[in-house]
Amino acid sequence: MAEHGTTGRPSRALRRVLIPLALAQFICSFAGSNMNVMINDISADLDTTVQGVQVAITIFLLVMAALMIPGGKLTDKYGRKRCLLIGLVVYGVGALLSAAAPGLGVLILGNSILEGVGTALLIPPVYILTTLLFTEVTSRARAFGAIMAMGGIGAAAGPLIGGLITTAISWRAAFIFQALVIAVIIMLSRGIEDPLPPDPTRPFDVRGAVLSAVGLVLVVTGILAADDNGWLMIGLLLAGALVLAWFFMSIRQMERAGKEPLLSTALFRNRTSNLGLVTQNIQWLLLLGVSFVVAAYLQVVRGYNAIETGVIFTAATVGVLASSLGAERFARRRKQRSLIMAGFVVAIVGIGVLLAMVGGSPSPWAFAPGLLLIGLGLGVMLTPSVNVVQSSFSEELQGEISGLSRSVSNLGSSLGTAIAGTILVAGLTDRAYAAAMIVLAVIGLVGLVAAALLPRKPVPMTTETVPHEHA
Repeated sequence: MAEHGTTGRPSRALRRVLIPLALAQFICSFAGSNMNVMINDISADLDTTVQGVQVAITIFLLVMAALMIPGGKLTDKYGRKRCLLIGLVVYGVGALLSAAAPGLGVLILGNSILEGVGTALLIPPVYILTTLLFTEVTSRARAFGAIMAMGGIGAAAGPLIGGLITTAISWRAAFIFQALVIAVIIMLSRGIEDPLPPDPTRPFDVRGAVLSAVGLVLVVTGILAADDNGWLMIGLLLAGALVLAWFFMSIRQMERAGKEPLLSTALFRNRTSNLGLVTQNIQWLLLLGVSFVVAAYLQVVRGYNAIETGVIFTAATVGVLASSLGAERFARRRKQRSLIMAGFVVAIVGIGVLLAMVGGSPSPWAFAPGLLLIGLGLGVMLTPSVNVVQSSFSEELQGEISGLSRSVSNLGSSLGTAIAGTILVAGLTDRAYAAAMIVLAVIGLVGLVAAALLPRKPVPMTTETVPHEHA
C-alpha cells in the first residue's frame, strides 16, 4: 500500500484505511461518555441507583485500562488486523447484550466487561496500524489528528447523541446504535492490510498481564471506595501499589533472564514519552471527569432529562471539533509542547468558568462557556500528546507503547469518573459539585507542569530496540 500519491499526500487507499480506524476510536470514546446522560433512565428502568450506574461506567473504563497493555502485546503474536476484527466482534456482542439487559448485572456484563474487553483488543491495532502505515512524519501527524479528533468528538458528543437517542427512543437504542456502527467498521476494515506478519511463536507474559490488570483494578476500586470506608480505600490503594511494584520487578527479572516480558522496561526510560503519557492520562481524566460530574449534577440535582443534558454538552463538542479541525494548521505553526501547554491552560480556565458562572446562574446555558473552553483546550492537545509518545519509539516497540499509551489514557478516563464522581455522588449538592470541579482543576495543573517539562526541541524517534533516556 503506497504511502503517498503524486501530490505528496497519503494515497487514496491509505485515506480509505483511515476511515474505519478513526470510526473505531470514535465509537469507543462515545461508549465512555454517552451513558452519563442516561443515569436517571437506566437507574429507573433497571431499579438501581446513581452509584450503580457510576460503577458500571467506571468498570467499563477500568477493564479497558487494565487489558489495553496485554491487548497491545497480543497484536504481535496474532496480527494487528485479526485483533482489530476480534475486538470489534466482542464489542458488538456486548453492545447487543447491554441493549437487552434486564438488570444491572447483565448491563455490567455486556457494557462494562464485553465492550471493555473488545475495546482493549481493537484500540491498540488502530494506533499500531496508523504508525506503521503512515511512515512520513507529516502524514502520520495528520492521521493521528483525524483519529484523535474522532475520539475527542466521540467523548464530547456522546452525551448529546446518547441524549437524543434516549429521549426519542430509549437508552437501549443507544447500544443498538453502537452495534450498528461496529458492523459498518467491520465492513470497512476488510481492505486493511497488516504491514507486518504475525509471529505465533512469540511468547506472551501471562503473569505480567495478570499483575498489571490486578494492580490497576485495585487502585481504581480503592478510589471508588472512598465514600464508603476510608480504611478500605487505603488498603486497596496500598495493595494496588504493591501489585504494580511486583509487576515492574517481574518484567525486570524476565529481561535479565533473557525472556520477553509484557512490557519492556525501556519504555519507562524515555523521559519524553513518560511526560507525554502523563499529559495523555490527565487529558482524558479531565474530559471524562467533567462529563460525568456535569451530567450527573444536571440530571440528579437540577432534574434535567437526557436530551436537555445532552444539548448542553454541545458546547464541548463544538470546542473539540473546532480545535481538532485546526490541529494540522496549529502543528505547522507551533511546537507540540506549546500546543499541549496551551490546551491545559484553556481547559483549566474552562473549569474555572464553569465554577464561576454556574454558581451565579440557574440557567443551564451557564455551563456552555466553560464546556466550550474545555472542549477547545482538549482538542488542541490530544493529537500532540499521542504523537509525542508514539513517535518516540521504533517499529519493534510499537505494539508495547501503543498498548501502554492507550492503557494510560483509559486509566485516566476511569480515574476521572472515579475521583470526581465519588466526590459528587457522596453529596449530590452544589457544594459537592464545586469540590469535584476544584479537584479536576488541580489535577489539570499537574498536567500543565508535565507539559512544561517536555523538551523544547523535537526529539528524534528512538531507532534502537532499547531507547536511551532523552535529556
